[in-house]
Amino acid sequence: MPHILLPPGWNGRERDVTDPGVYQHRRAFLRQLGLGTVGLLTAGSALGCAREVAPGASATPEGPLDTIPSNAPRDGYPAPRDARFTVERAATDRLSASSYNNFYEFIGDPSDIKKVWPYTGDYEPFPWTLRVGGLVEHPFEIGLEDLFREMGLEERIYRFRCVEAWSMVIPWTGFPLRKLIDRCRPLSTATHVRFISESRPRQMPGVRTQPWYDWPYYEGLRLDEATNELAFVATGMYGEPLTKQNGSPLRLALPWKYGYKGPKAIARIEFVNEQPATFWNDLQPSEYGFLSNVNPNIPHPRWSQASERFIASASNVNRVPTELFNGYGEWVADLYPDEPREPTRPIAR
Repeated sequence: MPHILLPPGWNGRERDVTDPGVYQHRRAFLRQLGLGTVGLLTAGSALGCAREVAPGASATPEGPLDTIPSNAPRDGYPAPRDARFTVERAATDRLSASSYNNFYEFIGDPSDIKKVWPYTGDYEPFPWTLRVGGLVEHPFEIGLEDLFREMGLEERIYRFRCVEAWSMVIPWTGFPLRKLIDRCRPLSTATHVRFISESRPRQMPGVRTQPWYDWPYYEGLRLDEATNELAFVATGMYGEPLTKQNGSPLRLALPWKYGYKGPKAIARIEFVNEQPATFWNDLQPSEYGFLSNVNPNIPHPRWSQASERFIASASNVNRVPTELFNGYGEWVADLYPDEPREPTRPIAR
């Protein structure tokens, strides 16, 4: 998410979604959205309001909640919530989280890169096969419906922090990455995990229009990071499968790291014996390090990371201090004894 421009203000409550009356008149609503006004209703009574896009649909979706693939597996939704993962802030409302995001593979208008959903109409994620291999005892390929059934699903509410100093709180559905790692049993020589996203030029307009990027998107973690209890494979959000613009069919949620460390539409996972190259670090190593932990003491070369704009809804944004490791120090601080605990200079590589 390195180059998103923050739109005018936002705010809302946990699992808020669009009011059904507004949703039924979506074209008028989208005009209102540009003015920053949104009608809200708690998700407990309206989570099912999002329409699904049928396979093969090529028309522009009518709105950001119209992009859940109709053939996305739904067994296990809504998933039980893991009460260990709570956040003191109210969750960002569903419409805001689905309409203000980034997925470079779908950027259609470079002047408005935050608006991803209008360009997802041709994308057909399912059926989907995940491939896991490299330095493991048991490499495998598996369809996602079988994978989700085997792993089991739960819900976790996590903070989300973008490198551009804005943040959200998202209720993700998915399973711990460690469960998948246990399934393939990495060899003792494996030190890192590499993730490769899907790249479909015919379905992803950004892949066609931005050939200067080295597609497909690729990211990496140390093995101790990947097996940390926080590392989460997200298959859904707000009690339903992921929308296309939010990374359908599965993505990583790493709440102690900046958002671009969580690749979307993951197609392959490889276990390797050295630190893998990563997409943004290869492009701008002085701005985007391999670790990329949320740390207010390490400024980006072009802006401070000491505070962030918390997006709660389409009518309110609050600026709040940024916490070390995004507030997840009790889970991950021991992994990074050398991470600066006091203000320092930008990374230099």
